[in-house]
Amino acid sequence: MRRRRGFVAALFGIAALFITGMRGRLRRYAVSGESMAPTLANGDWTLALRLSMAPRRGVIVVFDNTARPGMELVKRVIGLPGEKVTIANGQVHVDGSILAEPWADGPTRPDGEWLLGSGEVFVLGDARSHSSADSRLLGPVNISTVGWQISARYWPLASIGRI
Repeated sequence: MRRRRGFVAALFGIAALFITGMRGRLRRYAVSGESMAPTLANGDWTLALRLSMAPRRGVIVVFDNTARPGMELVKRVIGLPGEKVTIANGQVHVDGSILAEPWADGPTRPDGEWLLGSGEVFVLGDARSHSSADSRLLGPVNISTVGWQISARYWPLASIGRI
């Protein structure tokens, strides 16, 4: 019995050290809306890690909504600093090449073209017909406002796992 209590105490100690070490580097987010479906659904709970470098293409990030201060948005990074993003005929092109988007749900509209500055990214929701507050409306997003990267879903339990 003593060994078991010692094992449980050690587990709690390790968990406490992990939580203390992750303080400020880990955050929970609840998904509200359908703009990231089918990857993330309304009501999903996720864990995000603080970004320490510029985000990569394809990752899901959390950033400040410049149109509504105090509100954060969850979207996928499509274009990187210095690239030209074009939407034409329902497809996304990056620097003239069609972007393979296995995550996209439906065609991308409306047509447009954006040239990203050295500190900007282009973000879109996965469910293009349900996503209105992304770079098509807001324009390129300043990297300084992108603070978090969604890394895992922990609720609902049937969908738990890395993103």
